[in-house]
Amino acid sequence: MKDNTMKNPKTPQGPAGAKRKKKALGRGLDSLIPAGTSYNEEKKYFECPVDLIRPNPNQPRTRFSDERLESLARSIQKQGVIQPILLRKEESGYELIAGERRLRAARKAGLSKVPAVIKNLSDKASLEISIVENVQREDLNPIEEAEAYGHLMSEFHLTQEQVAERVGKSRSTVANFLRLRNLPAPIIETLMDGSLGMGHARALLGADDPSIQMAAWRLVVSGGLSVRQTEALVKKLKKEDPAPKKTEKNPDQIYFSRVAEDLSRHFGARVQIRRRGKKGRLEIDFYSDDDLDRLLGMLKGD
Repeated sequence: MKDNTMKNPKTPQGPAGAKRKKKALGRGLDSLIPAGTSYNEEKKYFECPVDLIRPNPNQPRTRFSDERLESLARSIQKQGVIQPILLRKEESGYELIAGERRLRAARKAGLSKVPAVIKNLSDKASLEISIVENVQREDLNPIEEAEAYGHLMSEFHLTQEQVAERVGKSRSTVANFLRLRNLPAPIIETLMDGSLGMGHARALLGADDPSIQMAAWRLVVSGGLSVRQTEALVKKLKKEDPAPKKTEKNPDQIYFSRVAEDLSRHFGARVQIRRRGKKGRLEIDFYSDDDLDRLLGMLKGD
């Protein structure tokens, strides 16, 4: 099986090759790693004992596919690690900056040493290279990528435009990823495990109300809806649930509004509390028979 991390192809010559490289990298790794210290310079690497390498504490990638690691490990057993990993020196060994998947696969393959390049980098420079390298290799799931952009912005005080320039993507792309962090936790989990795609997530963000997002998400997952179907579903649910008109609220109304919001998050459905004096009623919306069964089960404590 071919893997981009195992390749060390020669850069295409001439204007076409240069153009492709510029488009792929933006200002990313090329701007962060000075000339004369690129990954591909064989004279710069050495064979580093894997036991001396400490994982990168700022690694943006939190999940690694066992299947893909096994495949890469088998390739390494046959061909070795072709592209060196990037390290920085520590008192008792080395800290990994870029190449964690290669390192993990090398360990699975039983290698005691891996080719590595050492760079003298600050904590911030190490973090930036680690994030940019992962983003450019498309090794991250959407939430990991969103968190990586957020980390770049907070650590380096960058704007969305500046982050986009560093990773070679458009500002709107970066903005769409950052918005994913506002989705409810169950939706985020499916983005992380790969059962929900970025296109579906963008469609769900078309609804500002978390209860509508959750209702649509359940139907998407259970019905295997396409992105276009998801967009149509969100529009339909928004029409059925128009935003209430804003009016001045007294302290009691503010309190019960917050309670309703907490219940909405708990049930994953829109909850309304309607009071008349000391009496009133509690309303919980549902969007399908399955959704009703789910809510009944929660109310019964099943």
